[in-house]
Amino acid sequence: MYELKTRETESSVIEFIENVENIKKREDAYKLLDIFSETTGFTAKMWGPSIIGFGSYHYKYESGHEGDAAVVGFSPRKAKISLYFAPGDAKREDLLKDFGKHTTGKACVYINKVADIDVDVLKALINQSVIFLRNTYPDC
Repeated sequence: MYELKTRETESSVIEFIENVENIKKREDAYKLLDIFSETTGFTAKMWGPSIIGFGSYHYKYESGHEGDAAVVGFSPRKAKISLYFAPGDAKREDLLKDFGKHTTGKACVYINKVADIDVDVLKALINQSVIFLRNTYPDC
């Protein structure tokens, strides 16, 4: 049976950020920690070894696959900073038009640094993800 590798842990978010080698990425991680915490009202938790997540929800697909995930989050990776928002939310694409310099994946938005983006749009993306997931998963 498939087992999720990315789950909430008891690891320290601050300790994780302090171990980010690149000082600029570390500074951006602290900025993002403040932005995500203030915008969501959720306490930051480590999800797996490298994702800082906020809130959680339980999902179940038609296939029967189910699990828990962070509502939103980010990870200061070596190459880029990964931002995690709700997948499948069409409003995300509209917000990203004014976001600033980024690339996208299925559920991730990648940025080089916080200075490249519009923080107000980031807050709107975070809020939209929370709303979308609360509407999709009422126990969120």
